[in-house]
Amino acid sequence: METSSTFGGATWTMHLMEGELPTSMSGSCGACINGKLYVFGGYDDKGYSNRLYFVNLRTRDGNYIWEKITNFEGKPPTPRDKLSCWVYKDRLIYFGGYGCRRHNELQDCFDVHDASWEEQIFWGWHNDVHVFDTKTQSWFQPEIKQTRMNDLHYLNLDTWTWSGRVPINGENPKHRSWHTLTPIADDKLFLFGGLSADNIPLSDGWIHNVITNCWKQLTHLPKTRPRLWHTACLGKENEIMVFGGSKDDLLSLDTGHCNDLLIFQTQPYSLLRSCLDCIGKNAIILESQISLLPPKLLQQVLKKITFWTAANHREEQRAQKEEIENKCQRISSN
Repeated sequence: METSSTFGGATWTMHLMEGELPTSMSGSCGACINGKLYVFGGYDDKGYSNRLYFVNLRTRDGNYIWEKITNFEGKPPTPRDKLSCWVYKDRLIYFGGYGCRRHNELQDCFDVHDASWEEQIFWGWHNDVHVFDTKTQSWFQPEIKQTRMNDLHYLNLDTWTWSGRVPINGENPKHRSWHTLTPIADDKLFLFGGLSADNIPLSDGWIHNVITNCWKQLTHLPKTRPRLWHTACLGKENEIMVFGGSKDDLLSLDTGHCNDLLIFQTQPYSLLRSCLDCIGKNAIILESQISLLPPKLLQQVLKKITFWTAANHREEQRAQKEEIENKCQRISSN
């Protein structure tokens, strides 16, 4: 059934639709690809929607049947309305909108009276991009470039003039945020950790020479100790001490802040430091000879013994904890 009316030389035609009709919505977003009208999102009496419907407008028999797309791959946007859409290469590209946030965007409040955390779901505007590929029937969220940078700038403290982007010779570290950049000499900076453009916590360390404008990666650093949102400072013998922060992508997962101290060498230790560490690590073997040391040196040795005893104890506890966790995982998988 169809009805038509003419106004100002143009003719409107109304067609009755069949199939899985979308509910009456406000703020939905529609776009056409290859003669098919796609409608996403909106707001109705039940709240915000993230359902996607389409209808073929190029039928030969005049029947227009709506279909709800349910057999898709990937993760659709959260329910929302008032979003924008454009078409590119058989893809629907959605941006923004208003609605609820994902679980990883929720804010928690601490009730000081009940001494408990309360999860607060909130509504707000989005600035994310989601893409639906009409050929593969799949949702995906592309990596938006330039959200994290790897450029280097400096400020002249005499003229208060910014340098602009410093040209780099050779290899660059990955794009990142939430990292630390620590001076370790008059002409060198130490870069550690951060969150990559792919939202991967990083554990790499680099030294930048401000004279040659070259980066050099420290390949001896452990790959299993990523950090972001941490602090870093320089020690007496040019070692970098990293404390706090997180080892997770805080945008999607947070298992708590780290409280262990990471120490990275940026140059070989002095002979005295190497000897003290050797004695501290082998205190049991050298126990009968330690008392023969001069008083001033003895105090330094005793401090090193205390340090390495505590460090070994913590390492044993960590190894035991990992072993227990691995056993529990094997049991649960079986």
